[in-house]
Formats: sequence, structure tokens, C-alpha cells
Amino acid sequence: MAEVTFVDETTSGTRRAALGLGIAEERLELRELIRRRVAEEATAAGRDPQEAYERAVESFGRGGFLVLAGDRQITELDEHVDLSAATEVTFLRLVPLVGG
Repeated sequence: MAEVTFVDETTSGTRRAALGLGIAEERLELRELIRRRVAEEATAAGRDPQEAYERAVESFGRGGFLVLAGDRQITELDEHVDLSAATEVTFLRLVPLVGG
């Protein structure tokens, strides 16, 4: 089982560990990885996991954040993420330029 550590980061360099999640599979599609992370956080916060997942996928689709797994950027929701014993997955939130 891999222990995946999720990290939230902004382009200004602010970085915080979001949570760690045990995952039995060695590879997952990005959309499933997002689903599991969002479900864990939404449930803990008392929110609807499906609604939170849909918002996250929509945000990814319009460029609201990038996903980095190890030293690789994952660009498609159907792309597989290789999960080793200790994988760090970074969600890099993008902040639009003022007026852009």
C-alpha cells in the first residue's frame, strides 16, 4: 500500500500538507486520485463529496490548478499516476493575473 501525501501550494510559494491517504493500487487515473482526496476532505468537513468532486474536476479543466506527481506534471484527468511507497502529489493553485 502506498501512502500518498497531498500538498497544496500556490504560485506565491505558500505550501501546506493537506493530508496523507493510503492507496492500495500502484497506479490510478488522476480523476480517481482527485475523487478520493476530495471525498476524504469533504466528508471530514460535512460537505457533499460528489459536489466537491465535480467542482474540483471543473476547476482542473479550466486551469484552476496543476497537479504534480513526483517530478511529473499530470495534464489529463484520464492520465495514470504511478504511486510508489511514498508519493507526494502537489496541487498547485494558479492565481489569475489581475485584469486577465
